[in-house]
Amino acid sequence: MTLFDYAAPDNRPLADRMRPRNLDEFLGQEHLVGKGRLLRRAIEADQLTSSIFYGPPGSGKTTLAFVISQSTRAAFVRLNAVTAGVSDVREVIKAARERRLLHGQNTYLLLDECHRWSKAQSDSILPAIEEGIIRFIGSTTENPMIAMTPAILSRCRIFQLERLSEQDVRQALEAAIRDPERGLGDLGVTVDKEALNHWVQVASGDARTALNALELAALTTPTVGGVIHITREIAEDSIQKPLIKVDDTLYYDMLSAFCKSLRGSDPNAALLWMSRLLYAGCDPRLIVRRLIAHASEDVGLAEPQALVQAVSAAQALETVGMPEARLALSQAVIFVCLAPKSNAVCLAMLAAKEDAGQGQLGEVPLHLRDTHYQGADRLGNGEGYLYPHDFPGHWVEQNYMPQGFEDRVYYSPGPLGFEAALRPPGESAPSQNEKGEE
Repeated sequence: MTLFDYAAPDNRPLADRMRPRNLDEFLGQEHLVGKGRLLRRAIEADQLTSSIFYGPPGSGKTTLAFVISQSTRAAFVRLNAVTAGVSDVREVIKAARERRLLHGQNTYLLLDECHRWSKAQSDSILPAIEEGIIRFIGSTTENPMIAMTPAILSRCRIFQLERLSEQDVRQALEAAIRDPERGLGDLGVTVDKEALNHWVQVASGDARTALNALELAALTTPTVGGVIHITREIAEDSIQKPLIKVDDTLYYDMLSAFCKSLRGSDPNAALLWMSRLLYAGCDPRLIVRRLIAHASEDVGLAEPQALVQAVSAAQALETVGMPEARLALSQAVIFVCLAPKSNAVCLAMLAAKEDAGQGQLGEVPLHLRDTHYQGADRLGNGEGYLYPHDFPGHWVEQNYMPQGFEDRVYYSPGPLGFEAALRPPGESAPSQNEKGEE
């Protein structure tokens, strides 16, 4: 049996029957298989070297493998990393050697879910790749730069597939509805525009999901007058809301987008990324921890209430729990986004931390040393200290820094919000021009 043989073609799912048979029928991924692109040239010339196809579900990874299997003169073997072990790989390599010696034929090995292979399993295939005994094609939804071993990555070209556009998904659905040979063209299926739009939207770039929904709707809707009429309501019943699978890469990417939206003062984007994280099952405490951090890191004293809002959201989460606390989280997110921004607190902290970490701060000045134990005065502790409350304005000019750091400045108030009015005693407020230059 070849890679994509099926015992009973009519029993195959619609998504498999409608699988593009060549690059001209392939939908999307113009950056990879468009006219003149590298991957297309390699496939057409039957010169594709070991590669990894990385992308979301339904974006065309398996279809690309199918197209290669239909166009290449090489043998094609398919394994799944979930079930295949080292012994299976050895059998494939042995057969590939014999095939090459006896017939001069190359062998492609397609490994689905390739990120699931352990280091030992990955190492078992390396010599065969280096010798050219097999051409390896890995298929994965996980980021291979994180999920796979460097040894495999160094020997493969990575091709990243993107989610299909809504137009691509719509085109796949319309082709399946019309096609009498592989699709539903001989069943008399009519689909309302609203139903088609719903599938396109909910599929989120996954053509397989959309085609499965179309097939389920067509097979479960009664024929009336020789027509299977699919309405919006039927379409909604035939497809479920997409499940967001959060691996390490996607989690950190979405969290990064959330944090950058907070910093960039975009409440709409921040709310969406937070909602996606929560929908995917992420712990809401992770959200409030980032809120609290950014309230100081990106807002700081430009709007001190931002930290109050963030901490209050954390307290609300602990007190009432989810889903009620979503309101408090959203309120804090909006507040942090719309607050004036300043990273002066963050810069001050980092600069002070760097100096402290050098371990060369010198002695504590005598007038700042502890005087709360008997005999401290005999050591000169506290001598010359000026008590600020004894002076007008409760401030007096006095050095509080260790020797060598007297002129060091860590905190410089920014020009926005509450922070614009913050100036150390004895320092005059900047002119409007100076504020603008800051």
